[in-house]
Amino acid sequence: MTVLLVVLLVVLFVAADIAVRRISKHNEAVRERRERQAVLTTAVKLDFASEAKTLKRAEVKNPRARILAVDDEPVILDSFRKILVLAGYSVDTVENGPEALTLVRSRDYDFLFTDLKMPGMDGVEVVKSVKHLRPDVDVAVITGYGTIDSAVETMRFGAIDYVQKPFTEEELVAFADRLLIKREARLEAQRRPTVRVVAPAVAETIADREYCVPGGAFVSPGHAWARIDPAGQVWVGMDDFARKALRKIDKVELPKVGTVVARGEPIMTLWRGQESARIPSPLTGEITQVNEWLAREPKLALESPYDRGWGCLVRPKNLGEELAGLRIGAPVVKWYQDEVTRFRKDTAAAQKDDLGWAELQERYFVNRVAKNEAVTETVGVG
Repeated sequence: MTVLLVVLLVVLFVAADIAVRRISKHNEAVRERRERQAVLTTAVKLDFASEAKTLKRAEVKNPRARILAVDDEPVILDSFRKILVLAGYSVDTVENGPEALTLVRSRDYDFLFTDLKMPGMDGVEVVKSVKHLRPDVDVAVITGYGTIDSAVETMRFGAIDYVQKPFTEEELVAFADRLLIKREARLEAQRRPTVRVVAPAVAETIADREYCVPGGAFVSPGHAWARIDPAGQVWVGMDDFARKALRKIDKVELPKVGTVVARGEPIMTLWRGQESARIPSPLTGEITQVNEWLAREPKLALESPYDRGWGCLVRPKNLGEELAGLRIGAPVVKWYQDEVTRFRKDTAAAQKDDLGWAELQERYFVNRVAKNEAVTETVGVG
């Protein structure tokens, strides 16, 4: 009876905690919405003639992004402010192109939304000018029914997308959210990745956003690692790049002991559903041992790629000659940064979280020979 009572109290405590968290989250959302509504009310009353005669500004706390909208129709700009501010964006609005360019020169914006048909400076000129002055600002075009072809044409000058008016609140918020996702993906792809040389076991504790290479081991262009043991045999497995690119593995197939594998032939075949990826062998040699635990527990390749997740032990045939095609130490760090940057750009261009395994196989897990200068420097473990 006492145990049952304790269990009941624990369940009640957990339920109460969940309820409190949900109520707190709801109250926080209500508070943020009220604050944003207050910002909107204030913005309509303010006039920033010193910066731009028609400027109206609505700044929210911790904005998701900063947007400048230009349109000669005040009712459209009012809609932009009311809809996007409530969605968490800070919004400045002006009614002509020259004022927009003045603000772009002096303030930081993530996006500029411009109408196409405006007196004086039209939307096409705004796009050209903004991309010349501030290439880092993403420009989107507001278009009417009869100007879609012109909106598409502006993409030649740097516009990233267009939204057609009239638009609903849901359509505009979804459009802004989509642009923000694409921008964040592009900026992430441009950041130089962090790559660390670590002891094999340390890879298990590396953050998802960081990459690591094994100290004292060689890395092949096809993303396999090779570590020479004192007896002259070579331990082989897939590297940290492969585990982060593949993300989930259902099954691992390894060659049989006694099989002779040539450099570039598959030494590990990985499966996710019906998709497969083959990690090419970094060296030519005979398989003398395979990791039976890995075959039974494929997750080891993801949890511990350089230690418990090793694939095969190989007796090399042409070790001295083939080492020239591998990298080790500082050169592998620089190459890894380039490889991760390329992967991020490919992922951003595909506009999805990851690439299909067929594309990964074609672009990354292939038999390429590294440059000779990449093997001249070594570092110790850790």
